[in-house]
Amino acid sequence: MLSIFRKELNSFFSSLVGYIAIIVFLLVCGFFMWVAPNSNMLDYGYATMDKFFAFAPWVLMFLLPALTMRSFSDEYKSGTIELLSTIPLTENQIILGKFFASFALVVFSIFPTLLYVFTISHLSIIKDNLDTGGIVGSYIGLLFLSAAFTSVGIFCSSITSNQVIAFLAAIFANFILYAGFETISQMPFVGNGVDYLLSQIGMQFHYTSISRGLLDSRDIVYFLSLVAIFILATKLSLQKRKWN
Repeated sequence: MLSIFRKELNSFFSSLVGYIAIIVFLLVCGFFMWVAPNSNMLDYGYATMDKFFAFAPWVLMFLLPALTMRSFSDEYKSGTIELLSTIPLTENQIILGKFFASFALVVFSIFPTLLYVFTISHLSIIKDNLDTGGIVGSYIGLLFLSAAFTSVGIFCSSITSNQVIAFLAAIFANFILYAGFETISQMPFVGNGVDYLLSQIGMQFHYTSISRGLLDSRDIVYFLSLVAIFILATKLSLQKRKWN
């Protein structure tokens, strides 16, 4: 698995892909955090990271499919998938190697945003006025959310040799899983009780729950289960192609 992890990570940083991903994430987040009218923190007037944690999932919803779309699609197109199947690695090791490489790139992208915390803490009139528990919980939630988005992107890449299709499919799947169920639960025809169950299926419910700063085992199990399901689905997709 480590060999695949290193290979994927090297491919990100030997080209412009890795650097562009990190720069784009930081620029977009920085723009909405500090510059964009009606949403920047300076106009908001409160020393809080809420704005960042509210729109960061939407940026990652597009960024991660862009990173993962080539994971298997490129292997199919170039014919190197047959070479991968001959090396002494299991399918799980190949999938996990690609998964952790993409996830590591997201971690590299998120890490510099800790500077926002330092900046906001110094802008605050009242010392130590930040909701540290909420910020830590939000970062943990963002990492779990990124892992889920990554697993979805890896799966979508495994079902097609067309990177554009893999990209669009991953965006659509991430949107449905993150905001789709929450949107449906708020529709007037959804009955009482059912709306709560529907919202619990979506990622947004559990991301928001973790962001409050209280780690609930149900939220952690939800994200880990989602990652496991899509990694298993990726494995089944690879096996299907092998026997076809």
